[in-house]
Amino acid sequence: MHIHILGICGTFMGGIAVLAKAAGHKVTGCDANVYPPMSTQLEAQGVELIEGFDPSQTALNPDIYVIGNVVSRGNPLMEAILNQGLPYISGPQWLAENVLQGKWVLAVAGTHGKTTTSSMLAWILDYAGLAPGFLIGGVPENFSASARLPQTPVQDKNSVSPFFVIEADEYDTAFFDKRSKFVHYRPRTAVLNNLEFDHADIFEDLNAIEKQFHHLVRTVPQQGLVVVNGKEASLQRVLDKGCWTPVEKFGTDDDWHAVNAQGNGSFDVVYKGQMQGHVAWGLLGEHNRMNALASIAAARHAGVAVEVSIAALTAFKNVKRRMEVRGESRGVVVYDDFAHHPTAIETTIAGLRAKVGAARILAVLEPRSNTMKLGVMKNALPASLAQADLVFCYQANLGWDAGAALASIANKTQVHDDLTQLILAIKQVATAGDHVLVMSNGGFGGIHQKLLDALKEV
Repeated sequence: MHIHILGICGTFMGGIAVLAKAAGHKVTGCDANVYPPMSTQLEAQGVELIEGFDPSQTALNPDIYVIGNVVSRGNPLMEAILNQGLPYISGPQWLAENVLQGKWVLAVAGTHGKTTTSSMLAWILDYAGLAPGFLIGGVPENFSASARLPQTPVQDKNSVSPFFVIEADEYDTAFFDKRSKFVHYRPRTAVLNNLEFDHADIFEDLNAIEKQFHHLVRTVPQQGLVVVNGKEASLQRVLDKGCWTPVEKFGTDDDWHAVNAQGNGSFDVVYKGQMQGHVAWGLLGEHNRMNALASIAAARHAGVAVEVSIAALTAFKNVKRRMEVRGESRGVVVYDDFAHHPTAIETTIAGLRAKVGAARILAVLEPRSNTMKLGVMKNALPASLAQADLVFCYQANLGWDAGAALASIANKTQVHDDLTQLILAIKQVATAGDHVLVMSNGGFGGIHQKLLDALKEV
């Protein structure tokens, strides 16, 4: 089958391209911005990429067009597909019908931590010899790619693994299917990490997102398992709408919780009051302990012993762009992190603070997500940045005044709309021993290397 993917350079659609190619399909695709690293990854897989959405691409005559949710009405290629009555399908539906059908799907949903928890879970299953397939919205450092088909387990050379781990996004499926992506996945094991208001461009309020999460819960079978953050009132409201599946909670004394957390990130795992073992790793913060508990519980449902999961987590290397050290220059360490929601910003800074103690943290923020651009959460930013010593905000392309929003912490904040000036401002105050934490869900104009280079200059 020949599939042509519209919006192929997004992480999710790029992952679908990798899976389709591995399954033996001919894959081509297009996007508005065809550039590395996704373009080089796909080209290495033998995927032909086309810049833009010119209607002439219908001459490729694929068997079906797979439509990413970045495509909207008015897109010239999409209009040609509709006018000519050509077959099309959303990415999540194609994945469900062609890859997930018949698999034991382990889906990780939540406002925060989906990528990290999915990566942990995939790694645990792989470490246990279960050879799962996976599609993750980031690059797990324990694997060479963000997506792969289920493999042949070491212990059973005559079969393919039934397990597939997927990062289950609540964002809408496509312009013609406004349900959340995750309702297509029909998991046997569902992880609900947390639930806050986000994606203000498509959801009116928190209740609207809770309704979508309940649609996911409705698809989990009676013989499945729902693993839920026990601290989240929003998730309890989701369960209260109706749940027909066994539930295990993490983060509270009900089922799974962490004790004896140490400054180096290590902690002990307790299940129903019984000590299970010690996780010795370098990941910091309560959010990562919660991610670990969720992955241990989900893996146990798939048959992995807790002690095996703990051993796997000790060897877990995290995900790129999650507190990733990009380099050090003249004693200043520069980190890259994907945080963009106020809660994620706060927990990321807290994790770094636990690591560096009293050393200065220079928080560099690009409010780039659709929700942040709308200014819906601007009033929560000052509190989320409280533990940073200095704050630098890049306000290019914002529809609101970042300086006004951060007025309550103006004594430690600078706002710039020019990237070069922003880098210069950081360089002027950064000194040996400082930790520069860059937070954005985009490339931020390559600020990480530019800043490292600038710091080298006397």
